[in-house]
Amino acid sequence: MSAKQFDVVVVGAGNAALCAALAAREQHARVAVLERAPEQEDGGNSRFTAGAIRCCYANVDDLKRIMPDLSAQEIADTDFGTYTEEQFFDDMFRVTQYRADPDMVEMLVRKSLDTVVWMRGKGVRFVPIYGRQAFKIDGKFKFWGGLTVEASGGGPGLVDSLKASARREGIEVFHQTRAVELIFEDFTVKGVRARQGDTLAEFHARAVVLASGGFQANAEWRTRYLGPGWELAKVRGTRFNTGDGIRMALAIGASPTGHWSGCHAVGWERNAPEFGDLAVGDQFQKHSYPWGIMVNARGERFVDEGADFRNYTYAKYGRVILEQPQQFAWQIFDQKVAHLLRDEYRIKQVTKVKADTIEGLAAQLEGVDAAAFLETIKRYNKAVAADIPFNPNVKDGRGTRGITPPKTNWANSIDAPPFEAYQVTCGITFTFGGLRVNTDAQVLDEEMQPIRGLYAAGELVGGLFYFNYPGGTGLMAGAVFGRTAGTAAGKIAAQSNR
Repeated sequence: MSAKQFDVVVVGAGNAALCAALAAREQHARVAVLERAPEQEDGGNSRFTAGAIRCCYANVDDLKRIMPDLSAQEIADTDFGTYTEEQFFDDMFRVTQYRADPDMVEMLVRKSLDTVVWMRGKGVRFVPIYGRQAFKIDGKFKFWGGLTVEASGGGPGLVDSLKASARREGIEVFHQTRAVELIFEDFTVKGVRARQGDTLAEFHARAVVLASGGFQANAEWRTRYLGPGWELAKVRGTRFNTGDGIRMALAIGASPTGHWSGCHAVGWERNAPEFGDLAVGDQFQKHSYPWGIMVNARGERFVDEGADFRNYTYAKYGRVILEQPQQFAWQIFDQKVAHLLRDEYRIKQVTKVKADTIEGLAAQLEGVDAAAFLETIKRYNKAVAADIPFNPNVKDGRGTRGITPPKTNWANSIDAPPFEAYQVTCGITFTFGGLRVNTDAQVLDEEMQPIRGLYAAGELVGGLFYFNYPGGTGLMAGAVFGRTAGTAAGKIAAQSNR
């Protein structure tokens, strides 16, 4: 068995892992990154994201720290608003039903802006999310939902920028190297055993950072922890996130925490492949449902499509779709709102039907009770509060009256042909249960004591998300806890080198 010596070993090569590696390198540690995937598929789930990252900012000056190339014209033409720490706190606790760990939320919120600025210093370029988070009203773009910034080039751009920085810093990345076991001696983690092809290799280190994702790509674990039926969900991202990091840590007595039966799951193209497709990226998602309605196989609405901004509902509605008969739904729109549909509705790989009459549309909705659907449309149209103005930039209160479920905002009668419908199922992004860490991102054991030499970041950390998730928080949490873990691990290694 071959053996290599490093100061810090990072397991995974996505956003959280690379932030950890770069932070450890700042402490002058010699760092190795172990990536299970081949190079063309590396980057974990981060490569499959759109690159949105949620951070606090008080004004345009804060945004210019992140995006120094914002032009005077862009600033003049845009109402960026603000996203204060108080708003971030409120969003985190509200959508997680006040279960999120307060210390973890405090770290996430307080360190968000500084961490994005730090990432910018590592070569990641950020831009405003004009295409998905702003509408132009009276000649001026207005951002909504607290999400303003994304990595240029989306998730692939983010990963490639961090990888380039790692190469410049002399960090060694080992692809097709699957970590299988922690080297645990004298109650201290001293490295990782990994499989490389048909051989085992040992990577000895003074500290290990686990950042290899959740267990969403493991159908057996999904069914065990999320419940029956979850083996039928599509996996939005990488096929390699099967819970290896969690399993290795639990095997040495790490404490599990968080919402183990919960996950981030969205409306996803019904006929998408089993796992994510890098050529399509996140474009299988279908997130414009607030502007229309969703119906199931019974032809019935089953959720309040306008309960809140898409940012605060999309991560929980995938579960609701999975619970419907045959695990699918159709999203219905007319021409009053068709111009508001996001770019993902225009890709070639989409299950779409279109008709000039609502009866013609009903006949094309595969698997749907057409008569019940027509009755649903009739009752819905009658219930719309047409006396309230429609405004997609705010929660406009234009709802329905007298039907269940209600539609709280953005309700428009469906009566302007041609009509369009898109078929969706559940796409799981990442799981919420994971390892318990302290504010140094050090993994705790079942006695709530830190495990010497072991740190964690990213999806495999539990305690932050419950039931739901504010859009863009995953990348932000990965970066904050990745940087924290890498810094702490690097300092341990530096002290050992003295």
